[in-house]
Amino acid sequence: MLQLTLMAQKNCAIENNSFKAGEQFNYKIFYNWGALWMEAGEASFSVFLNNLNGKSVYHFVGLGATYPKYDWFYKVRDKYESYADTATIKPIRFIREAREAGSYTYDDYVFNHNRTKVYTSSKRNRKASKLDSIYITSCTNDVMTAIFYARCLDFSNYKPKDTIPITFVLDGEIFPSYIRYLGKETIKSELLGNVRCIKFSPKLIEGTIFKGGEGMVVWVTDDENKMPVYVETPIIVGTIKVRLFKYEGLKNPINCIVPK
Repeated sequence: MLQLTLMAQKNCAIENNSFKAGEQFNYKIFYNWGALWMEAGEASFSVFLNNLNGKSVYHFVGLGATYPKYDWFYKVRDKYESYADTATIKPIRFIREAREAGSYTYDDYVFNHNRTKVYTSSKRNRKASKLDSIYITSCTNDVMTAIFYARCLDFSNYKPKDTIPITFVLDGEIFPSYIRYLGKETIKSELLGNVRCIKFSPKLIEGTIFKGGEGMVVWVTDDENKMPVYVETPIIVGTIKVRLFKYEGLKNPINCIVPK
C-alpha cells in the first residue's frame, strides 16, 4: 500500500489558484453528545506571507479552542503553524502546540527536502523533549500544508469515489493517506445561502480527538477558492459540526452561489 501510494505521488506538483496571503476563515464548532447539540468553540485558519531564513514563505496558522464555559468538560487550546514554499506549498517548518483535556503536545519539525528528511523535536506532557529524524518523500506534507494542498487540487480530474493519495508526517511517523472525492452537492449555509460545493472525505489517523477512517466529510466551495464552508465528523466521544461564519481576503470572487 505504501509503495503504491508513493508511486502515485511522484508527480505531486501543485498550482495554487485558491488562496493568497491575507486570507482568514473563522468557524463555529458544534458538539453533539446524545440528543444535545451545543456551540462549544471556535476555530480559524489564516494565511500570512513571512520571511524565514531570508526567504519569503507562506505562514499558515490554525487555531482551535473550546469556550471557557465548556472547559470543565473537555478543554482545548490548539495552535498549528506551518511555513511553506510559496511556489510548491512544500512544508519547511511545522509547529504544533496542543492542550487537550489534561494532555500537552509540542512538536517542532524542520524539513530538509534535499536530504529527504524531517528533523523533529517533540515533547509530551512533562517528559523531556525527544529529538529524532525521519526519512520522507518529496511529496510529504505536514497536517497544515495538507489542508492547503487539498484546496489546490483540480477535482474535475476525478470521478466520485476516486481516491487522491496524500502523505503526511505527524507524531513522529509517516502516514500514507488519501482524500476520497464524493462528488458535488448544494448545501445551505447561514453565511452564503445555497452554495454549490465539492464534497470529499479525508482518511484520518486516530488521535486524541478524531476517530480514524473516512468518517470526516468536508464541503468546499465549487469555485477556485475551494473555501471550506462545512465539516461533519465523528470524534472519540460524540460528533462535531464545523460551520463557516466569517471570511476575508479571498483570492478569487465567489461564483458558486445558487440563486433562490
